[in-house]
Amino acid sequence: MSNPYETPNTNPLAPQATASHAELIIPGLENAAYPLNVSFKILALAPQLSITDATGKPLLYVKQKLFKFKEKVEVFTDKSKTTLIGTIKANKVLDWSARYFFETPTGAQIGSVGRKGMRSMWKASYETFNPGDETPDYKISEENPFAKIMDGLIGEIPIVGFASSYLFHPKYAATSHSNGQVVMRLTKKPALWEGKFIIEKFSDLTTPQELNLILSYTMLLLLERARG
Repeated sequence: MSNPYETPNTNPLAPQATASHAELIIPGLENAAYPLNVSFKILALAPQLSITDATGKPLLYVKQKLFKFKEKVEVFTDKSKTTLIGTIKANKVLDWSARYFFETPTGAQIGSVGRKGMRSMWKASYETFNPGDETPDYKISEENPFAKIMDGLIGEIPIVGFASSYLFHPKYAATSHSNGQVVMRLTKKPALWEGKFIIEKFSDLTTPQELNLILSYTMLLLLERARG
């Protein structure tokens, strides 16, 4: 019997082709002005998340389908959903240690992210991987787990809950496995009617690395919202 808390396995159905540089060019991403702004619709029935750069230029938009036993999320450039950037697919059904694979519309690999099972019950912990790579490149960890717990608890209290977003600001740092350097950070910002976050970049990254981390943060937000 396999250990449900081990590092997520590869997806046996994952395509072998790695996305070319041209397939990774999202309109505006290469010249995006940081910090990126993330907006998460809290009151929407189906979770909706959009990312714009500091000038308001749209970069990513996802609307998660409800009641999906095996996750598959479509990623578009904006709310019009006219341009599909890629998909996020899970390799397991309703599993704490599932791995989520990012693919272009043609099925080429962009990368993947895996949640670290039992570790994430208290402190969110994820690892990102390059296409076909079983050695993680970056680790995404919750820097202040107490803040998220208080934000979730107080946020459920009518009226008083609106204040939680101004009191507690969960942060998720992406660090390099090779040298421990923080290369990106996701931080929750004050907001009343929707979840607001910013993504800061602290290091030069290749286009695949940058896109892989942004998509990893996108999946993290969808999963952590589901946890409460």
